[in-house]
Amino acid sequence: MPWTLAQRAHKMNPSVIREILKVTEKPGIISFAGGLPSPKTFPVDAFAAACETVLRTDGSAALQYAASEGLPALREWIAEQLPWDVSPDQVLITTGSQQGLDLVAKVLIDEGSTVLVETPTYLGALQAFTPMEPVIVSVESDDEGIDVDDLVKKAPGARFLYVLPNFQNPTGRSMSEARRAALVERAAAIGLPLVEDNPYGDLWFDQPPPKPLTARYPDGCIYLGSFSKVLAPGLRLGYVVAPPAIMPKLLQAKQAADLHSPSFNQRMVSEVLKDGFIHRHVPTIRALYKTQCHAMLDALSKEMAGLDVQWNTPDGGMFLWVRLPEGMNAVELLPKAVDKGVAFVPGAAFYADHADPRTLRLSFVTASVEQIHIGIAALAQAIREAAKG
Repeated sequence: MPWTLAQRAHKMNPSVIREILKVTEKPGIISFAGGLPSPKTFPVDAFAAACETVLRTDGSAALQYAASEGLPALREWIAEQLPWDVSPDQVLITTGSQQGLDLVAKVLIDEGSTVLVETPTYLGALQAFTPMEPVIVSVESDDEGIDVDDLVKKAPGARFLYVLPNFQNPTGRSMSEARRAALVERAAAIGLPLVEDNPYGDLWFDQPPPKPLTARYPDGCIYLGSFSKVLAPGLRLGYVVAPPAIMPKLLQAKQAADLHSPSFNQRMVSEVLKDGFIHRHVPTIRALYKTQCHAMLDALSKEMAGLDVQWNTPDGGMFLWVRLPEGMNAVELLPKAVDKGVAFVPGAAFYADHADPRTLRLSFVTASVEQIHIGIAALAQAIREAAKG
């Protein structure tokens, strides 16, 4: 049968990370590649109890079709937790925050329209935006986040700026208070909408990040959140918080996509969240990830001695960002590293344009402290051998 693909289908690309994860399934590979939360953090017992309660007390409704907006109790809980005045009517439950990106793309992007992103940015956002055929433009960024002056130069005609201010994927960096204030002030002045993605904001190590951009500019922002990093990704539950003017179109896009997110999962999450569970649970995740992050930083300091390798020091989240010596290419290094039993994600996949081939992303949350030291030592050896040619 001679199927004819839509033009947008030709612009869809496989996830580089998913392809790399296939390689890391080989026995003995220590993987720093995946952006997966540690399964040690999944509250299995809490969900077992919630499952029993939901089926016993509200089983028929939990297994039935439901409203596209999401479970009212869950939307109310989300609205109450956010640090600005939000009505539950502004909250849309999504099938993971990735679906939120897809809905934003469908509602806001036309063919040829300009979308602004950080340098680098989240690969999943690029995948969600690209089929809508925009012109995706990278805005210069540094350790504090978006370069506001460069943003203003590139903003005319742009539909929105997509930004991850907290413990960004892939770099692990966080936007400073001063940069947030400057960004919101300039964005509001020029009428540039912001799409703020915040899946990692609760995973701080020592102190919480500054308040969200949306709290400063609520009429000009769409905010994306997720339960994947604080409860479990297999639930596939996230949410969008949007100004009232745009919520109806996001809801219509949601209805066309999947009618509603799983009502059973929503009820289970709502049951788990009551009585303040999340405030007892998330600190255990922070403590684990802080230990693993410090282990990786210690291993890098020890094993990369004498090599021209640079890395950052995250204040939270799941990732850190590495830059290889001059002339080296992370894509070419990867198979050499895998041969030594360690895997990472080359950084080039996270750039909308002008990729830096020397960069790579390391995730520290699914490996033990022992594995981290072994894996970083193997990575350092691969770099040394590659440097020798």
